[in-house]
Amino acid sequence: MSLRPSNIPFHDRVEAALHDANLHVALDRATGRFTTLRLNALASLPDAEAVRGRARLIRAHTLSRLDVYLAQFADAAEAAGGRVHWAADAEAANRIVLDIARANGVKKVIKGKSMVSEETGLNHALEAAGIAVIESDLGERIIQLAGETPSHIIVPAVHKTKEQIGELLHEKLGVPLTHIPEEMTAAARESLRAEFLSADMGISGVNFGVAESGTLALVENEGNGRLTTTAPRIHVAFMGIERLVPTLDDLGVMLQVLARSATGQKITVYTNLLTGPRRSSESDGPDELHVVLVDNGRSRVLGTQLAEILYCIRCGACLNACPVYQQVGGHAYGSVYPGPVGAVLTPALGGVGAWSDLPHASSLCGACREVCPVRIDLPRMLLELRDEGHRAGKTPLWLRMGLPVYRIVATNSMLFKLAVAFARLATRLLASNGWLTRLPPPLSGWTAHRDFPAFARESFSEQFRKRRI
Repeated sequence: MSLRPSNIPFHDRVEAALHDANLHVALDRATGRFTTLRLNALASLPDAEAVRGRARLIRAHTLSRLDVYLAQFADAAEAAGGRVHWAADAEAANRIVLDIARANGVKKVIKGKSMVSEETGLNHALEAAGIAVIESDLGERIIQLAGETPSHIIVPAVHKTKEQIGELLHEKLGVPLTHIPEEMTAAARESLRAEFLSADMGISGVNFGVAESGTLALVENEGNGRLTTTAPRIHVAFMGIERLVPTLDDLGVMLQVLARSATGQKITVYTNLLTGPRRSSESDGPDELHVVLVDNGRSRVLGTQLAEILYCIRCGACLNACPVYQQVGGHAYGSVYPGPVGAVLTPALGGVGAWSDLPHASSLCGACREVCPVRIDLPRMLLELRDEGHRAGKTPLWLRMGLPVYRIVATNSMLFKLAVAFARLATRLLASNGWLTRLPPPLSGWTAHRDFPAFARESFSEQFRKRRI
């Protein structure tokens, strides 16, 4: 799924997610576990808050001089034997990969995890050209077999229970039915081994590019990333232009917070640093390395009120902490990027007009800002986008009419007191045991899922006034 909005309305997607019992089981298992692991991992990092502060400064500095670091990275990568391609948008990025594939007679691609390729719809473009694409990340492979899209930044199949995955592997791969994770992993591994060896091209994402050396840093836990980038004769690295750090020392700082925030590990099992293709003295590695630097709206975001979203290092911590994501999962957002980060990044890149609902998919509790390893102020940007959507005429009619009335009432003490008195009387007359179970539209959106309390006999102001007396 690209940054084109779904044909299914946002509220319909949310309604379906709220009634999906399996989804809630899967989300409860995963998000709670990741939250606990993150807290324990950060506790093991000396002066963790100072490291987070340093990581934020690195991201801010890099983006403030992004043009300089992009040029430095491109020069270093090409000096190491790679070739750098510049893609202004999703169509250009996909076309570059297709041109490379056609020029080399590629028939099969083995692919590592890459959110940018999901953003551009690369798999669909390759398959439309008759090129087979095999996802090698276990989570991505599961959803590919299911014909679905990722629902989490780091755990693509988090919406599925182990029971559902066992049945899927049994149906699609013909393996014995099992719900034991180790047995399912072994079955998937066995089916993928031959794919690595027979693929003509490997495509990967990039966690960080190091400007000073042209190095690509890829972090993973399964070993599929290392096989994807070294077994095929051609490696294509798909990378958003913002995913840079100036030096290897800076990379070290980012790696300290990335794994801890993402999976609760001190460091991932595999941290791959790739600089150029295989040298003549080396027995392993690709003959060609191509780095595709994807803009797709990122340069437009720089220098705006939303530029801070480009600090994101794709750890997924904000999704695990978000009470909205915990209830509806990733597919309800209708975008490649779900959760709080997606509610900002998607309209920032794709335009608020098509994605005006997403900034409202938040309680503004601030949990996302609290857990972000680089302290991105997501609530501030959600409010910015809500305002932008309102100015673009995307606010519902009842709210556009209701807010001016509320402003008049709220700024006139006499009218406000009368309104409170009326609401108190009306809600208490209609309430049962102090609660309203049904309200008219649009307030029915609340009572469809929870009861609404009747107004208290005395307001806070009235109680406070009596205490002062």
